[in-house]
Amino acid sequence: MTPPPTRAPRRASPMQAHALAALLVLSLLSPTGADAADSPYLGSIHRHAMLASTTPPNGDGNPYAVVVAPVSAGKIHKDDVLVTDFNNVSNLQGTGGTIVDYRPATRQTTIFATLPQHLPQCPGGIGLSTAMTMLKSGWVIVGSTPSTDGTTSTLGKGCLLVLDPNGKVATVWSDPEIDDPWGNMATIDKGNRATLFVSMSGFGVPALDVLDPKSAVPVTVRKATVLRIDLSIPRGKPPVITHETVVANGFGQRADRDAFLIGPTGIALASEGTLYVSDALANRIAAIDDAATRTTSAGLGRTVTEGGLLRRPLAMTMTPDGDLLVTNGNNGQVVEVNPAAGKQLAAQWIDADEAQSPPGNHDLFGISMAPDGKGFYYVEDDVNTLMEATR
Repeated sequence: MTPPPTRAPRRASPMQAHALAALLVLSLLSPTGADAADSPYLGSIHRHAMLASTTPPNGDGNPYAVVVAPVSAGKIHKDDVLVTDFNNVSNLQGTGGTIVDYRPATRQTTIFATLPQHLPQCPGGIGLSTAMTMLKSGWVIVGSTPSTDGTTSTLGKGCLLVLDPNGKVATVWSDPEIDDPWGNMATIDKGNRATLFVSMSGFGVPALDVLDPKSAVPVTVRKATVLRIDLSIPRGKPPVITHETVVANGFGQRADRDAFLIGPTGIALASEGTLYVSDALANRIAAIDDAATRTTSAGLGRTVTEGGLLRRPLAMTMTPDGDLLVTNGNNGQVVEVNPAAGKQLAAQWIDADEAQSPPGNHDLFGISMAPDGKGFYYVEDDVNTLMEATR
C-alpha cells in the first residue's frame, strides 16, 4: 500500500546551524516590492532569534498556534508562550496533541498539555490546530482538526477543548457549527464572560484525490465560516457557551498535500470592532464590520487588500499601531498591512530556508505580538522552533 503523503521530512541540521544560515540568507534577500525600512513596524525589526525547540519528548512536531499568556495561573506564568503541535512522531498531520510552554523569563521549555490521540468527545480525534487562546480566568481553549492518516481522507469534525491552567481537559465543545477549528482565535475577554472568533474550515472538504477537472488540483469547497462564540465563565468552573453566531461564510477551503488543509486562518480584531480575516485561497485580507455585535453573516466581508506581497496569507496579528502582520504560506515572508488605508506597506523575510522553493515555502504559521509590542513571536515548522523578532 502506498503510504499517505505527509509534510516534507524535517531537516537534520542542528537548530543553531539553521538559525545562522537563515540569518545569512536574510541579509542577502530583500523584500519583494515595498521595502521593510519604509514601513512603520517592520522597519524597526532587525533581529531574529531562535528561542527553543517545540518538539516534546513524545516526538510531536509541526508547530502551529502561538499564544502569549495574559495571566499567571496553574502551570502557566504571565507572558509564557504556548505553542501547539499539529503532527505526531510519525509526522502525520492532524495527529499531534502536545502544547509546549516556553518561559521567556527563564528560557526554559516545559510541556503544558499532552492530549490522547483519541478522545470520544472530539469527533475524529485530536490534531491541535492554530485555534488557541488563553482567557484571563486561566482557561486555555484549543481547537482540534483531526486525521488518522495525515490527510483529509480521514478528516474528522474536530472540536474545541477547554483545558484548565494545569493542562487537564475540563470540557469539550462539539456542535453543528464547529467543524475543524482552523484559524488563530481573536478574543474579547471581560473576565466573567468572553467572546471568541475562530474560523471553521472542514465543512465538506474532500480527499486529496478529488480533483477539479479544470485545474487538476483538489476541489475547492466554499463553505468555510468564521464563528463568534459567546461565553459565560462561572467562578471556578469551565466556560459555558451561551450563543454562537456565524459572522462570515463562503470562504474557500480545500485539501492540500503539503499544508493538509487550506482555509481562512488569520483572525485579528481591531479596537473599533472590525474583524480581519486572511482568506488564503483568494489571496486577500477581508474585513467583517461590527463583528462583536452583528446578528447575521457578512458573507465574504469586504476586501481590504489582495495580491501584491501576499502569498497565501495565513496567521495574523495586530501591531500596537493597528497594522496587521500576516505570515505567508507560500514563502518565508511576513507582510505588514495598513487595514484602514487598505495598503500593503512591506514584506520582510523571517524564514529564508533555501531547502524550500521559494525560500521558507510552507514553513511559517502562527504569529503573536510580544507583550511590550516591540517584537513578535513566530514558529518555523520546517525545523520545529519558536522564534522571536525584535528591534
